[in-house]
Amino acid sequence: MSESRRPRWWARLFGRPVPEHAPAQPEPERHVSSDEIVDTVPPGIRIAAAWSWRLIVIAIATAIVVFLIVQLRLIVIPVLIAVLLSALVMPLVSFLVSHRWNRGVAVAVAMIVAMGAVSALVWLVVWQIGAQAGEVRARTLESVESFKAFLLHSPLHLTDNRLGEIFDDVWASIQQDTSAILSGALSIGTTFGHLAAGVLLALFSLLFILIDGKNIWKWLLLFVPRRARAAVDGAGQAGWTTLENFTRTQILVASIDAVGIGLGAFILGLPLAIPIGVLVFLGAFVPIVGAILTGAVAVFIALVYNGPIIAVIMLGVVLLVQQVEGHVLQPLLMGTAVKVHPLGVVLVVTGGSLVAGIPGALFAVPVAAVVNVVIGYIGSGAWKDPAATFKADLIWRTVPAEGRLRRETPSTDKE
Repeated sequence: MSESRRPRWWARLFGRPVPEHAPAQPEPERHVSSDEIVDTVPPGIRIAAAWSWRLIVIAIATAIVVFLIVQLRLIVIPVLIAVLLSALVMPLVSFLVSHRWNRGVAVAVAMIVAMGAVSALVWLVVWQIGAQAGEVRARTLESVESFKAFLLHSPLHLTDNRLGEIFDDVWASIQQDTSAILSGALSIGTTFGHLAAGVLLALFSLLFILIDGKNIWKWLLLFVPRRARAAVDGAGQAGWTTLENFTRTQILVASIDAVGIGLGAFILGLPLAIPIGVLVFLGAFVPIVGAILTGAVAVFIALVYNGPIIAVIMLGVVLLVQQVEGHVLQPLLMGTAVKVHPLGVVLVVTGGSLVAGIPGALFAVPVAAVVNVVIGYIGSGAWKDPAATFKADLIWRTVPAEGRLRRETPSTDKE
């Protein structure tokens, strides 16, 4: 048998080499393991991918929760209002109970006081609007005539005929939108029904939170896995403490702002001074943004009804009250090292208003404060040690002073 015709097994058996022109055998396929594939991916890409899919899951879950809240807003908003009111009224209930009052009687007294305060504010607003309706109407006509005279003598060179055409166009637009106005008027009944149902639901929720809030919280903890109940329970209590502090601080600041700006409007002779004060009081519950908007309304009313000089003085009053609030009241009530950061408040309020309008702007800051404290509590691990204490900040902590750092940092020199 020739050398070239010998099979490959012959060469393996007798140790003779296979001719060079013999066809090469295909190499067996090599399977690449997953570990080898991972090794080819840079660490930065792996970390970015791990963060990315987790952030996507969190974003999807958050979007679902927000969607459900928006769809159930007729239930969620009254319940949130009840929670805020309970955080405000609960200290009074606890005070009465600690002085041996029956809890049901204490809750009834607290609710009567809260409803009496709200009713008194509404009555004052309605009373002053009714008492000054004629004066406001006369001042409005005077302001319109003054504005018309200003336009006639302005650099725009408008004439009576041109102004008449402008007013006619405005009136024609109003008449064209009559159908839309009527449809809106027809929907008032539905809106009033929703409002009445929301008020009743808020009062009903407030009553049971004040009476049996602890048992309601214990029932909610049953839906949490047993191993996580201690952390969720501690985080919930820390968040509730923050909500109480935030609500009491805001209502005190709002009252001082309302009294200061309302008194300034009354002294300057502005119409509707009490409604202006009530508006400032309500707007103060939206930190920074609400104060700016309500102060602008007060200045605008002064400009329209009392002229530019009074408007400038009113602007000074508003700025003075805001400066006292920002540099005296807030540090005094919240502490020098803990405060609500203005940029964070603006971003949170803007986002809340975009998602849910006025209710979103109202609840944005307290919700952010509670969420921040809950995350901080769970991250600190304070729930693992019952003897540990957790200091709950409102939203963001500024850099503490050196003296505070020395007091809070345990010294090791003596050890």
